[in-house]
Amino acid sequence: MSEAGGRPRRGVDHKGRASLPRKAAPRLAAGRARALGLPTRGTTNANRLRRVDRWLRATQVPRLRDAARPLVVDLGYGSSAVTTLELADRLGPEVHGLEVVGLEIDPERVTAVAADRDPPRVDFRVGGFELAGLRPVLVRAFNVLRQYDEESAAQAWQTMCAALGPGGLLVEGTCDEWGRRSAWVALDADGPLTLTLSARVSDLDEPSDLAERLPKALIHHNVPGQPVHVFLRALDTAWATAAGLSTFGPRQRWTAAVETLAGQGWPFVGSSRRWRHGEVTVRWSAVAPV
Repeated sequence: MSEAGGRPRRGVDHKGRASLPRKAAPRLAAGRARALGLPTRGTTNANRLRRVDRWLRATQVPRLRDAARPLVVDLGYGSSAVTTLELADRLGPEVHGLEVVGLEIDPERVTAVAADRDPPRVDFRVGGFELAGLRPVLVRAFNVLRQYDEESAAQAWQTMCAALGPGGLLVEGTCDEWGRRSAWVALDADGPLTLTLSARVSDLDEPSDLAERLPKALIHHNVPGQPVHVFLRALDTAWATAAGLSTFGPRQRWTAAVETLAGQGWPFVGSSRRWRHGEVTVRWSAVAPV
């Protein structure tokens, strides 16, 4: 695969699918309510998922508005309801009739947030990768697959994507404790579509610092010869070349670096306005393991 991976197509929606892995993987554990998965550590912080939430608001509102039932699942919300409530607050003003359901495999965590229930706007249930029998339009699954091996994470992708409603989207990713560094993959029923990197760029020495937040499907493939490694090295090089723009601020430097890669033919998705937020989205086919 070349470094460029094709000419950029700006302003287009998520297309250019790649198939999900079909290799058999170990069976995931089942909880008391047949919820598939294992409990996470449960750690969370207010505003931790702001980066992915802003991306969802910028890119996925039309999908929700077009749905007969705009149902969103927040999978693995942790020991506090805060990020689920923030998701409802951020998307709710944009989508009439929005419903957000937080799912946790640990029944005690569901009981602990009972006072935060406000159905149908916000509710909490026991559930895992099977999505508790719901058919959501959108699933946000953050920081839930870090503890799994690559094969089990791929199986979790398959299970969640199979449970999506018509035209549904899964957004699976990770972020640091304070939400300053994030990476996520968008998938539909046919497989991965895009990879997004998002960061407070003033905290980066170089863009490849985000490698520690790559999803399980990529993190072990960030080695020479693999496309995601080529992508991160190219972004580092463009970042170094744009060092002279640091006097105007790190966002300007980041934007210039991404513009350089777009000129090289990397297939970026969505509006270039997102770049100013320390964000870039690239087609999965350009970074998928080989």
